[in-house]
Amino acid sequence: MQGNVNVERICCLAQVSRAGFYRSLKEQDPVEEDMEVRSAIQMVALEHRRRYGYRRITAELRRRGMVVNHKRVVRMMREDNLIAVQPRAFVVTTDSNHSLEVYLNLASRMKLTGINQLWVADITYIRLRNEFVYLALILDAYSRKVVGWALDRTLATRLPIAALENAISQRKPLPGLVHHSDRGVQYASGEYTNVLRTHQMIPSMSRPANPYDNASCESFIRTLKREEIHVNEYRDLDHLAVNIEAFIVGYYNRLRLHSALGYRPPDEFEQAIEAEASFRGAVLSFFMQQEVWPPKLDRSNPVALESKRAELNTAPT
Repeated sequence: MQGNVNVERICCLAQVSRAGFYRSLKEQDPVEEDMEVRSAIQMVALEHRRRYGYRRITAELRRRGMVVNHKRVVRMMREDNLIAVQPRAFVVTTDSNHSLEVYLNLASRMKLTGINQLWVADITYIRLRNEFVYLALILDAYSRKVVGWALDRTLATRLPIAALENAISQRKPLPGLVHHSDRGVQYASGEYTNVLRTHQMIPSMSRPANPYDNASCESFIRTLKREEIHVNEYRDLDHLAVNIEAFIVGYYNRLRLHSALGYRPPDEFEQAIEAEASFRGAVLSFFMQQEVWPPKLDRSNPVALESKRAELNTAPT
């Protein structure tokens, strides 16, 4: 109220909108505020070498305490030519035409509750100036963190074994971890499955034309190629190895915001869950499961109750 007249009446007499009136009361100059947001967008985009799109830049600005709308971020990025680098076509390298044993797909039946319960593995190719080289990767499916990787000039089984041993040495998982991969001959080979048995890991494999259970690993490969491989040139295998290690260890695991983790980096996500969670096991569920273990007891029938108790006491563990 201004005397006996409210703001709405004053705006009507002055022929201005209420929104315009309140906007004029802002202390901060709109042009100055716009320049501050634009400067922050440019800083984030350059810090991440144009790897971030508008969603992650918006999330990063909000993490820094700025209230911004994603549409505004898109507009400013287009005006300043800061659109993220675009992906190229993905090439499949899996050879599943073999007579080796194919294991049950356990990943699709798991409900994860912590790290080191399910690892996903995959292999991709990288083209250098004069040759093709191959990269094997292992991710923790819960935190999306790259826990093991290896580079080589061959697709032989020694490549994924090196990545697996790298992951084991870093994470030291407990027995019972599920290792999920495609049905490639490298992962089905006796050498590879022997390493899994030695460390008491359970093998799991995708079905044909069903890549969804391995999607987190393929998503990382797409990110790696779009944000690192396709925007740089490498002299040789050693030069590539140095850059991949810097991307995985120094950037992806430590700094890059992941949408599936609530726009947090994998390292930060793992630190948060380790601070609040105790050991919990993953849960397996099977289709057409008819029984629940331990089974419910019918307490209305004393004879049946005693018989069931005796059966449970003698059941193998």
